[in-house]
Amino acid sequence: MTRTDVEASHSLVTISSPAGARARPVVVSVEQALAMPYATRRFVELGFRVVRVEAPSGAGRGHPGDPNRYIGRPMAGPDRRSYFVAPNAGKEAVVIDLKLQEGQALLRRMVHALGADVFCTNTLPARHAALGLGYETLSRERPELIWCSVSALGPTYPEVPGYDPMLQALCGYMDLTGNPDGPPLLCGVPLIDLKAGDEVFAQVLYALYERTRTGRGKRIDISMAQAAVSWLVTFLPLLDMGSPPDELRRSGNEHRNFLPTNAYPTADGMLYLAVGSDAQWARLVAQPLFRAIADPAVATNEGRRERRSELFRALSAITSAHPTDVVAAALRAAGVPNAPVTPIEGVMELPFVASALLTTTAPDGQTVRLPPPAVATEWLAERHQELAFAPGYGEHTDSVLAEIGVDAGEREDLRRRGVTA
Repeated sequence: MTRTDVEASHSLVTISSPAGARARPVVVSVEQALAMPYATRRFVELGFRVVRVEAPSGAGRGHPGDPNRYIGRPMAGPDRRSYFVAPNAGKEAVVIDLKLQEGQALLRRMVHALGADVFCTNTLPARHAALGLGYETLSRERPELIWCSVSALGPTYPEVPGYDPMLQALCGYMDLTGNPDGPPLLCGVPLIDLKAGDEVFAQVLYALYERTRTGRGKRIDISMAQAAVSWLVTFLPLLDMGSPPDELRRSGNEHRNFLPTNAYPTADGMLYLAVGSDAQWARLVAQPLFRAIADPAVATNEGRRERRSELFRALSAITSAHPTDVVAAALRAAGVPNAPVTPIEGVMELPFVASALLTTTAPDGQTVRLPPPAVATEWLAERHQELAFAPGYGEHTDSVLAEIGVDAGEREDLRRRGVTA
């Protein structure tokens, strides 16, 4: 085995051989839906090459490839609808039928010939062996391979499928979300999908770092549910420290402990304010706009908690009588954190967002703005924050197979027999 070293140069991870040659790190991913595609899109933002492998059409499969290709508004033909575009920009797409032995051999050949640094999948663990995706199988091709799987409950429960909403229900998120007198609610963002994707990103990068010291690959199994429950750090421990369950349940827009923290109506919109200390409260009620609610009974957080309903009504009466900018100015003068409730269509116009947005260009020339990277990267800056448009179904099958040494005649034969598409 030739040892490779992973070097972090600013935000771009590169692979360096002992001779000093440099190349983009390679990720091969058998992925669909959101959790894993989101994770591998984060690798794209670092300059990694990501080759996604999808299934062909066939009995019981419905549409070919990732089902998310067919969700949302049409963007670029029938196989690239709006829900698919952002998580898959900047990738390559290959079609291989992994139900066939020849398809599995082709995947192994790809992992070896591309010098894959990372293999990812969010296929059910129960299907890994049958599809030739297992760590033991692929690490024989590349002993230094970082292998990562995401599933609902991890390999201990290999046959349990899972999507974000059912995991929000299972892991307590819905019990914590919504108004106190209302039903449990989903979070507006698929938090568990994205949390799992971020765990892939973090754990793979750490494994690549470890490989610089050991030269060895690693197996990583991520349970979406465990990752989700790990975020309940401000809830679960309180149950062992005397807090009754009702104290932790739904609180609408209000913080359970710090008051006042809530969304308040203004004369022209909504504004969220958050008082995080008694000192902030004292500065707030010293402002002329809020002086009418100065009262020793609510000078402490505990006092404000005891009178939360009364306090909300009093604050709402003040804020609703003034425009948002007037209320915000008084809050800024008091040093109280606040923000308008921004409609989703206004988020990309926020100055700190607008200057960091990524873009991609659809085949018809339309520019599509994408969310900014979580952290700015040098690789993206060099490319003017532009990513290639999400790949069409099987768009790169021919070029990738040619790259790994499959000649034109063999490629045609593989297509004819349904091993590729």
